[in-house]
Amino acid sequence: MLMQTHEARLQALRAELEKRGLDGFVVPLSDEYLSEYVGAYAQRLAWLTGFGGSAGSVVVLKDKAAIFVDGRYTLQVRDQVDGRLYDYRSVPEDSISGWIADNAAKGAKIGYDAWLHSPGFVEQMQNRLAKSEMEAVAVETNPIDAVWQDRPEPSPAPVVLQDEALAGRSSADKRGQIAEWLQEEGHDAVIISALDSVAWALNIRGSDVERTPVALSYLVIKADGTADWFVAPEKVSAEVAAALGNAVCIRPRDSFADALSEFSGKSVALDPQRAVAGIFEALEAAGATVARAQDPVVLPKAVKNTAEIAGQRAAQARDGAAITRFLHWLSVEGPKGEITEMSAADRLEAFRRDTGQLVDLSFDTISGAGPNGAIVHYRVSEETNRTLEPGSVYLVDSGGQYRDGTTDITRTVWIGPGEPSEEEKDRYTRVLKGHIRLAVQTFPTGTIGSQLDSLARQYLWEAGIDYAHGTGHGVGAFLSVHEGPQRIAKPHASGEQALLPGMILSNEPGYYKTGGFGIRIENLVLVEERSIGGSEGKWLGFETLTLAPIDRTLVAQHLLTRQEVEWWNAYHARVREVLAPQLDGDALAWLEQACQPL
Repeated sequence: MLMQTHEARLQALRAELEKRGLDGFVVPLSDEYLSEYVGAYAQRLAWLTGFGGSAGSVVVLKDKAAIFVDGRYTLQVRDQVDGRLYDYRSVPEDSISGWIADNAAKGAKIGYDAWLHSPGFVEQMQNRLAKSEMEAVAVETNPIDAVWQDRPEPSPAPVVLQDEALAGRSSADKRGQIAEWLQEEGHDAVIISALDSVAWALNIRGSDVERTPVALSYLVIKADGTADWFVAPEKVSAEVAAALGNAVCIRPRDSFADALSEFSGKSVALDPQRAVAGIFEALEAAGATVARAQDPVVLPKAVKNTAEIAGQRAAQARDGAAITRFLHWLSVEGPKGEITEMSAADRLEAFRRDTGQLVDLSFDTISGAGPNGAIVHYRVSEETNRTLEPGSVYLVDSGGQYRDGTTDITRTVWIGPGEPSEEEKDRYTRVLKGHIRLAVQTFPTGTIGSQLDSLARQYLWEAGIDYAHGTGHGVGAFLSVHEGPQRIAKPHASGEQALLPGMILSNEPGYYKTGGFGIRIENLVLVEERSIGGSEGKWLGFETLTLAPIDRTLVAQHLLTRQEVEWWNAYHARVREVLAPQLDGDALAWLEQACQPL
């Protein structure tokens, strides 16, 4: 008989922990690849608690439990998780190990699944609990899996090849470059467990995880240029195997953990930011020397080659036409007061699907009307679904996965009739000015994102306001919509990667008035070399890739400088040039009007 309530599930987990001699257990929203999005089989946190966000953790003790989420999910967690069963805790203010130390008894044994946590988290927890005379204990099998009676199986979806014409390089070439790196560094092998890194290195894609076109697998590349790919064999067709060639040995995914014993006495490179603690522990137990190093795929994956850039431009043009059809539709239907956040998101997805080339969305659409737009990572549900009220602000952040590129765009739109308030226009225009300031900035090679971040915030800062998220994240090439190591954000303690030509990032300043409205204007930009007359050294700048009209109703034109008006006019002339040939009828007429000069 299936347990239907979250309370029953919590009771079953506690019974299982008692059977194993554990006093508590840590449940992260994670999989064995530390993925941003996880497959249904790995949704242990959602199964246990009902929480539907994309980041969070739970600690279950014998007599109490707590759920830890960041500021994005402060409201959502209270809607979805029973407060009688779980205390609500906020990170980073509250730490998981600190809460355990304060609430568990001395001598407590707290279980964790080493295949779901980073080594940094495990080390920090072990040290903190030891100070309180407690012990962190790695479990052999996850206790939730023992009580989750209808747990889904991992996706059986087949692996597909990413055409070399779109990838721009062969897998053999990529693997050869990594083998050379291993030889230079004196390592025998590197283990690549980040799913987007595996996909990039092998020129394959999959559909095992929603919103990210990857296949569940591990990759070991050796210094002699050969590789072992641990993947469910039934997912790999003869065509895929032939494309990879004899240098890649296909081995069962479920044999990966045992295969780590083969590295006894060898030097193995492994990225502590992208590989779970379980891999480190298994290698060390086998007698391998583990060298902590950044995944060698990360940087070449971030620096797009000519073919990837061309594909991204094509994807942006196609996606921009779909967005424009949606914005035209919204201009007609929105003022009727019948459109909801969910119906708007569904209609936008339909316009993308009408291209005939959409593989998936790149993330769940953020469709926020009025005060819901002020929730930065809002996710619409049946319970929160609002109508787009005439005379209000609507924010929609969305993206698509196409074979030739990944898109991510935010537009903030005035739903007529009527006029926006002076406050709404002021805030919108300050966001726009910051967006333009970053878009036009040139900077010397070696510049890191945190040196540019304040450019986008300065006009908000002048008014004593700010936004609590980064200004820009990296974006993959038909891969993850959130890709490192590039970023534009306030300084980060762990260090930063300099921006390099070929990197793609978002440019997305915003403003959020709690209980009122949200504003964000987001385009994707490409880092490119710039020639400046009389300059010294090498310089870089941004090419704006995203092409779709920006709402003009919300602009307070008297706040714009001549240079900002020139940027607006040039941008919209480019939007019209690229998108007009893809449109006709009323949508084309709407585009023509939307792209008129200021």
